This record gives sequence, C-alpha cells and structure tokens, in this order.
Amino acid sequence: MQNPATAARPRYRERLAPSLWLLVTVALAGPMVSLIFVPVGSTVALVLGALVSAALVLAVIGLAPVVSVEDGVLRAGRAHIDVTHLGEPLALDGADARHARGPGLPARGWHLIRGGIDGLVVVPNLDDADPVVAWTISTRTPDRLAAAIRAAKG
Repeated sequence: MQNPATAARPRYRERLAPSLWLLVTVALAGPMVSLIFVPVGSTVALVLGALVSAALVLAVIGLAPVVSVEDGVLRAGRAHIDVTHLGEPLALDGADARHARGPGLPARGWHLIRGGIDGLVVVPNLDDADPVVAWTISTRTPDRLAAAIRAAKG
C-alpha cells in the first residue's frame, strides 16, 4: 500500500547513462589489460581483464549525472533549483534539439548536455537575482521531464 502523501507529489528521475556503444568501448580496456599481464599467467590476465572491464563499466554508469524533479526541486547533476523560479519548460527533440544545443544555446545558461541523448528540455530561469537565464538539460524523455516540472510548479 502506498503512502498517499508521497504518491501525490510529482516525481521524475532519470540517470543519463552513456550509450551501449560507449560502454562497449570502455569495456575494451579489459582485454588490453589482459594482454599486459599474459606473461605473468593466463589465469591472472583473464581475471584482471574481467575485473578492469567490470569496474570501468560500473564506474561510467555510476558516475553518470541524474536528472530529477522531487519535492519542488529540479536537480540536474550537482545543480538544483526550486521550480518556483522556473518558467514554462520547452521539450525539444530532433532538429529543434540540435539547434538548441548548438547556435541556440544561451551563453549565460546552465547546461547539462550529454552526447548520444537526443532529447532536450530548455527551462527559462525567472529569478532576477540569478545570472543564469535558462537551464538546458539532456533527457531521453523530454515530454515527461517538462510535464514533471509543470506538475511540480502546481
């Protein structure tokens, strides 16, 4: 049974993990380590190679930034802002997202952009005391993130 108080709050959470191809590329460090340790022994080389591959893949996934909207706060990586300071979020994908990541990127904005993630949400910052004019955040589900920000604003 869910707690009605926590079920009513809007929530969104996404880890911006790297693509499968990047994980495979990182995992290729393991066979390279194995080749270095073959003179010591083939068993040692295989074990060390497997451990290095596993450790690197877990580190890349574990250190990936998280985007979340919880308790009225938007968190993107290490940064956070209260949603009351935010304007209307704009969910983008395709050519619009490419433009927003390139020539449309605000110079005084805060950016959490990850390669391999096509979707993007741009949220204006309405706080006059804050020098950041907008937040630009990569996301695989731009519509869901924009909806969570709107819902958290009330």
